[in-house]
Amino acid sequence: MELQAILFAFLVSVLSTQALKQGECEVCIKVLDRFRNNLSENVLKDHKKIENKFRDFCKNVKNKENRFCYYLGGLEESATGILGEMSKPMSWSLPSDKICEKLKKKDSQICDLRYDVQIDLKTVDLKKLKVRDLKKILNDWGEDCEGCIEKGEYLKRIEELKPKHTEL
Repeated sequence: MELQAILFAFLVSVLSTQALKQGECEVCIKVLDRFRNNLSENVLKDHKKIENKFRDFCKNVKNKENRFCYYLGGLEESATGILGEMSKPMSWSLPSDKICEKLKKKDSQICDLRYDVQIDLKTVDLKKLKVRDLKKILNDWGEDCEGCIEKGEYLKRIEELKPKHTEL
């Protein structure tokens, strides 16, 4: 009886370590949910069609999501490809968090991806941000600051573009 209790406790501890923790794999889960929501029922039943659609989906993503696509093999320049590890479970209607759990076992980098904290331009004092953060704001907007070297130049460029990129 005591041996059964020990085995049960061991099994519970093993299973609990494999489950995703809160906030883990956030990029994976969000990307797969968004991708799945754009697929028809016909496509969701065929893992090869899912893979082809995922490659198309990956052509239009940036930053962390682009890196996620790279890890799965959804980009032409991807070094490896584990798309089957995503597409087959998705065709079986497995939830995104469970798919990400399986992907984590194949490549732990997938769950290391985290979204950057968004800067609220309405409340933040831009002068207190680092140049790196100012560059990130411009990059997120798809803008550049040619010839900018000093922090003041980046601040000026952001102030010029702010009305174009922020909702009032």
